[in-house]
Amino acid sequence: MQNNISDKNYQNSCADSNEPATYTPLYISRFIRPGKRIFFIGIGGISMCGLAEFSHSRGVKVAGSDAISNNRTKYLKKIGIPVTTGHSRKNISDFNPDLVVYSGAVFADNPERAEAKDRNMPLVERAVFLGAINCLFDKVINVAGTNGKSSVVAMCALIMIESQLDPTVHLGAELLQFKTTIRVGSPDLLLSEACEFRKGFLNYRSQIAAVVNIVHDHIDCYPTLQDMISAFADFVTLQPEGCILLLPTFDTNILPMLKLVQQRRKGGLSTLELIWFGHQEQKVPAALAELEASEESELKSPAAGSEPNYSWCDDDFSTGFPAFTIRKNGEYYRRVQLKVPGVFNIENAMAAVALADLNGAAPEAAEKALADFIGAEGRFTYTGMYNGAKVFADYAHHPSAVRVTIEAARHIPANKLWVCYQPLTHSRVRGFFDDFVDALKDEKPIMMSEIYDDRERDTSISSKDICDAINALGGEALYFPTNEDLEAHLRTIVKPGDVLLIMGVDLRNTANILTGRTDHMKKVED
Repeated sequence: MQNNISDKNYQNSCADSNEPATYTPLYISRFIRPGKRIFFIGIGGISMCGLAEFSHSRGVKVAGSDAISNNRTKYLKKIGIPVTTGHSRKNISDFNPDLVVYSGAVFADNPERAEAKDRNMPLVERAVFLGAINCLFDKVINVAGTNGKSSVVAMCALIMIESQLDPTVHLGAELLQFKTTIRVGSPDLLLSEACEFRKGFLNYRSQIAAVVNIVHDHIDCYPTLQDMISAFADFVTLQPEGCILLLPTFDTNILPMLKLVQQRRKGGLSTLELIWFGHQEQKVPAALAELEASEESELKSPAAGSEPNYSWCDDDFSTGFPAFTIRKNGEYYRRVQLKVPGVFNIENAMAAVALADLNGAAPEAAEKALADFIGAEGRFTYTGMYNGAKVFADYAHHPSAVRVTIEAARHIPANKLWVCYQPLTHSRVRGFFDDFVDALKDEKPIMMSEIYDDRERDTSISSKDICDAINALGGEALYFPTNEDLEAHLRTIVKPGDVLLIMGVDLRNTANILTGRTDHMKKVED
């Protein structure tokens, strides 16, 4: 057993789980060893494929199914993992697994889930299984936050690898350097995303944890911002004593979270070490002094009002991509030039540098790795040229991500910037409708295809509703019922010297179609 965690103090904390209480992450970790058989329902999912590959690397006999075939299922087949297209009870009865893992997009009426339940097989959701993987490592670094998790983990991983460290890495996005979503490295060190969806991150334990931002999202799980702040507080509260907690100075929701942690955690904040990152002028929150004054033990953190442990200054966007100076504890650390745009990528890079440095990475490794970083797949990914225009694809699923991604694109020299967007999930559009309108209304025209949703059944709202609201405010929004309709329109308007930004989990594929990009695991040159 690794990570000093017992069954007693490591219960499955996911409020939405319907699984028996005995199926804790620690209990499930016992299935990740040679001789065991694990079946993954929804194996082609962006996280599930990596979890399957990791299990395969540990000597587990792995198989899985998905509704459709994709690049990830084809990759899994190449490395020897059988994948069935389509769901059937027979898949479970034929494989006879010791454990069944399902993704969040797989409903309870799925025939394979039903078969596993009827056979009394251990059956757990993806987040519990990733928590089980956490249990296998002596040192775990988990990165939480509404936006930017994939970029932070990818940047940090590459810095650590450049420093001759050997992390095992779990990503929620494919990375060119990995050719997949996971890197199997040292059995002692895990670097992973910690997703807040359905409180999945409550299954994870860390020696170092980061909360890189808290923005209200997943309204189906968190009706209010306070609900989300409370969940992040629970995530921090559950981390082991002595955990290092990396926090941004610039996020106003961090302090309310810390106040809840102080109330809920045995020993309060004094049992954690707080490390901060942000702009040189974005000081450690002054109100932190109130928490420090009320602690029985000394708070392990830079003083309220001081410069963050890791800060940046002298940012320069003259090339369209940011260059900036990194400082550590008030002293020069390194000058960095990025190949990915936007202030948000400075913030991502700062979190990555801090996490890597805390694990012994070298400053020169940070400079080189970040200079070479072109983004995780779907995170402002350059997909090539179409009719003389540069085409970028981005996952942007939340109004805040949409806003900063468009702003980043405006830094790139262009005759004309064209922006397309496809929202993800009906509940998100319903809950953040006004925010989506506000984030998109100033882009003329903004072109939208219908909402993509693979996990919800209430489709009573449409992208057209957003377009109508934008047009009522004097904007210029064009609605297209399908991605194919939008693609056809783009072919009539995009000209040489333009920049085309395509945002959306499914619409992103239009960027590949336009540019002829067939292998997203090969670097695209200008």
